[in-house]
Amino acid sequence: MEVPKRSLPACVLVSKASGKGQHELRRFGTMTHDLLELADWLQSQHVTHVAMESTGVYWKPVWNILEGQFEVVSVNAPHIKAVPGRKTDTKDCQWIAELLQHGLLRGSFVPPTPIRELWDLTRMRASLRQDHTAVANRMQKILEDANIKLASVASDWLGVSGRAILAQLLAGEEDAAKLAALSRGRLRSKISSMQLALEGRMTEHHRWMLRVLYEQLVFVEAQITKLEAKIQEQLSDYQEAVALCTTIPGIEEVAAANLLAEIGMNMDQFPSAQP
Repeated sequence: MEVPKRSLPACVLVSKASGKGQHELRRFGTMTHDLLELADWLQSQHVTHVAMESTGVYWKPVWNILEGQFEVVSVNAPHIKAVPGRKTDTKDCQWIAELLQHGLLRGSFVPPTPIRELWDLTRMRASLRQDHTAVANRMQKILEDANIKLASVASDWLGVSGRAILAQLLAGEEDAAKLAALSRGRLRSKISSMQLALEGRMTEHHRWMLRVLYEQLVFVEAQITKLEAKIQEQLSDYQEAVALCTTIPGIEEVAAANLLAEIGMNMDQFPSAQP
């Protein structure tokens, strides 16, 4: 079957006594009740194996409903479309049925549900971290526009000292000496440089934009913290695998979780290096 966004064509290849197959074609919607109807129809046709071609995320609801009832294969779309002459989704699903019958399809790796859920979470974490970086970069541009060179002195300008200085900047403090005095730790040895870096010209316009972005930054950080807790909960059954991955040089716990989410626990889907 082809799995588009709104209308799902399905083809069942029915074997005849003559040895020739006959195509049974139907088209279904993609709402849940439509997919349940699809599953019932496939059962009534005594189908045991289902192959689907799709792009994006549209295959997932279909897979979730058919999984466990049939042997389901998700097929690499570019591999199938390399065959010329098929211009419609109906012809596509007929061709997929014939390829499946002859064992010519190679299914993509689809991990079990817990690993797919972990994959969703780790991908969301990566996306939120990108959002965090993007917001921080926008904040830095505003500071540069106001000629505040905080990042030139503090490499971690969003650390404890940097945030204390930002809070006072947003509160309206303009005295560079008072702002520099908020430095903590090793930055205390750079107070004179920090004072020069904070002698900018920040306007109310700068403050307003910076305040909006800072609130967004704090929100994204809270979401990342919540997501980290959920990932740890999801990893509770895979602590041994995570610990094993972290024995690899350069792999820490975050990378180990990402690795587990991408390839799962079953190594059988990967070819052996032996001849």
